[in-house]
Amino acid sequence: MPAVLIKKPADIRPSEITSERNYLNRRDFLRVGAVTGGSILASSALAAVVPDSRRAKLPDVRGSEFSTDEAPNSYEDVTTYNNYYEFGTGKSDPFENAQDFEPRPWSITVDGHAEKTGTFDFEDFIKPFDLEDRIYRMRCVEAWSMVIPWVGISLAEIVKHFKPTSKAKYVAFETVNDRSRMPGLRRRSLDWPYREGLTMAEATNPLTILAVGLYGEVLPNQNGAPIRLVVPWKYGFKGIKGIVRMSFTEQQPDSSWNLSQPREYGFYANVNPNVDHPRWSQARERRIGSGLFASKQPTLMFNGYGEQVAHLYKNLDLRRYY
Repeated sequence: MPAVLIKKPADIRPSEITSERNYLNRRDFLRVGAVTGGSILASSALAAVVPDSRRAKLPDVRGSEFSTDEAPNSYEDVTTYNNYYEFGTGKSDPFENAQDFEPRPWSITVDGHAEKTGTFDFEDFIKPFDLEDRIYRMRCVEAWSMVIPWVGISLAEIVKHFKPTSKAKYVAFETVNDRSRMPGLRRRSLDWPYREGLTMAEATNPLTILAVGLYGEVLPNQNGAPIRLVVPWKYGFKGIKGIVRMSFTEQQPDSSWNLSQPREYGFYANVNPNVDHPRWSQARERRIGSGLFASKQPTLMFNGYGEQVAHLYKNLDLRRYY
């Protein structure tokens, strides 16, 4: 198993977040429990439960060893500056246009080369798994970044649960395609529905999660409710939202941005400051919330997660497989 990032939880200043006292108190409780009890919480006691009301607190969330020690962005930053083309192409469009979206009831179809397939209610899909806090650096291809405290489920555990066969080389995902509820779908900005995929090795890396919340609360609509992909060493367009299908495939699956602009967006989408986007440099980035006049910081290879993921691409030309 790859080495973990940073085992110490973040020291978050109240001024850097939007009054998330309960979230921080829960993290403190978990840290104390880890010391006094010898472990964070027994895994068997943490079957995932996700309430269906907005901004509801997520119960029984355990701390994660994979979190960065950087302070998260504010709740406002994370929930009002988004890419979610199904609700519009502007950064504020998802927040403004997704408020009436109802993410429950919800179902997810699992198909392809796996022993366990079918269509599952959202609650049944996530019930066998534990919820974890994962504070991750996130990087968007337009040269901006955030630090986001996700609550998610290890995708490796989900993949294992559905028992893919030896033919399964990739895991593909598809977003809900509902024009009546998602106004962005009325525009032909992409070939809908939105599609993404990972190699099996990427999907089962310990860092990859399916997120169902952030800041200890239910995932907001504009951030991909009720469930979305989070792959912290890749650019943001790899984080498919509103997932309704997960498929185990033998062939490399379609990727929406790769289909739309293959010269600009590759299937792998790894953060690589040495390969410029055709229309801008990837070498530096600006942290959202730092102000328009704040200096940009150097972009880290694999978004700083190289120790955990570089081995996945050992034999690939990263300029060709971008």
